[in-house]
Amino acid sequence: MTSAQNIPQHVAIIMDGNGRWATARGLSRTEGHRKGAEAARHVVTSAGELGIPYLTLFAFSSENWNRPADEVSDLMSLLRYYLKKETAELHKNGARIRVIGDRAALPLDIVKLIENAESLTRDNAKITVVLALNYGGRQDIVFAAKELARQVKAGETDIARIDENSFSRHMMTGDIPDPDLMIRTSGESRISNFLLWQMAYAELYFTDTLWPDFSKKDLERAVAFFAGRERRYGGISAQSHGVQG
Repeated sequence: MTSAQNIPQHVAIIMDGNGRWATARGLSRTEGHRKGAEAARHVVTSAGELGIPYLTLFAFSSENWNRPADEVSDLMSLLRYYLKKETAELHKNGARIRVIGDRAALPLDIVKLIENAESLTRDNAKITVVLALNYGGRQDIVFAAKELARQVKAGETDIARIDENSFSRHMMTGDIPDPDLMIRTSGESRISNFLLWQMAYAELYFTDTLWPDFSKKDLERAVAFFAGRERRYGGISAQSHGVQG
């Protein structure tokens, strides 16, 4: 069993494989996304049970607008449905909901649902569930750079005071810890413009499991993988340095 000190503080997940799951069963891609949303709900519960304080789910990327219009429309409808259906339950279970990404392109009613979910759950502390919606890692870095540039121009800060820590605080995740563990499902081995700055030292876990089939057991396997890693952050391990214990 994984000990409490080996539980990652922040797990980020690229939920991939909904379409392939559906195609393999002769179902529509929409049905695959619906099943994927159910898997996300179960994983949020499982993460809370495992004691993971922060969970970020890559729900809709800034590149996903390039998908067929009917699929994008179905995804927005599904997002609408689950924000309405799940917010109260998440609140009841002590989850705080955060959404990162550019909201400007999202439908206004979804933005209002997001604002309501964040407001309702903002004081909860059991687990913070971060939904990345219309999010891109490069976009996130550009937004932070623009805000710092604005502050320098306005005389609110000095360029000499900008360092990695101050830059991090201006990212969309500036008030939460960086991910310790990134999970990607469906056999793909890339990070697809997800939390590029924040994942500088994350452990990367790739699994062939398609997202709709991802279960608590799969999450436990990923956490066990994380527990077995030696995280040196550019330093030298105790073993290679000849230090015992």
